[in-house]
Amino acid sequence: MDRSPVVAGKFYPGVKAQWEPMVRQYLDTKHPQKPALLAMVPHAGYIYSGAIAGETLSGIVLPETVLLLGPNHTGLGARLSLWPAGRWLLPGAHMTVDEALSRMILENIPDIQPDIHAHMHEHSLEVILPFLWAKEPKTKIVPLAVSEHQEEVLFTTAHRLAAVLKKWRKPVLIVVSSDMSHFVSAKEAEARDSQALEAILNLDPETLLKTVRTKNISMCGVLPMTMGLTIANAQGATKARLARYGHSGEESGDYSQVVGYAGVLVS
Repeated sequence: MDRSPVVAGKFYPGVKAQWEPMVRQYLDTKHPQKPALLAMVPHAGYIYSGAIAGETLSGIVLPETVLLLGPNHTGLGARLSLWPAGRWLLPGAHMTVDEALSRMILENIPDIQPDIHAHMHEHSLEVILPFLWAKEPKTKIVPLAVSEHQEEVLFTTAHRLAAVLKKWRKPVLIVVSSDMSHFVSAKEAEARDSQALEAILNLDPETLLKTVRTKNISMCGVLPMTMGLTIANAQGATKARLARYGHSGEESGDYSQVVGYAGVLVS
């Protein structure tokens, strides 16, 4: 089944002749290309977070397949919902689901369900696709919406995903979609987000999850990032770096209530 875009014309332009040059402007083609295990990028409207997403993804070599991990803002569908087949459509373009890897994941991880409902009205993965398409339109995707809040299931699933990716024997880039603090002052967002980012840069998913929960940090993608970081560690991750941090006030001029954005690379 194909998925039609739901936030084209809202989070990014609704026609290819407008979104493609915008995305290419955000992507630095002169940036040295290096392989990575994981990239975390924001998913707000492009005028707010597009530059951070573009800068983060600019230096990454895209393998044949990208495993997309995003939050579930709508609450629809299963807690671990995988779109199993077909295409994700964009205005004037599309990206194809890697059905073979999706099938392998579903056969080996019972907690992950073939479920389109979590994705039908969810924006967090869709807004990343134009960047991936602009870098390499033939890249295949495996879209997974993560809202599983039980730690045991979350970490067990992450380790099982790492085992599947090891058997796959081809490089797979993990791209996590997440914004940081929501609707607090810029000063408060920077202070809170720095605590979550410290755990990420230390490659410590357990501390990340604990910090976000105990410090009441409204990082919407903490669950997929916890999972992604766990997978990356199982694959031998040795370092993480902050590509860029910013917030919506830098564009809107309102520093009293902002949303924080961060781009992180793990290798």
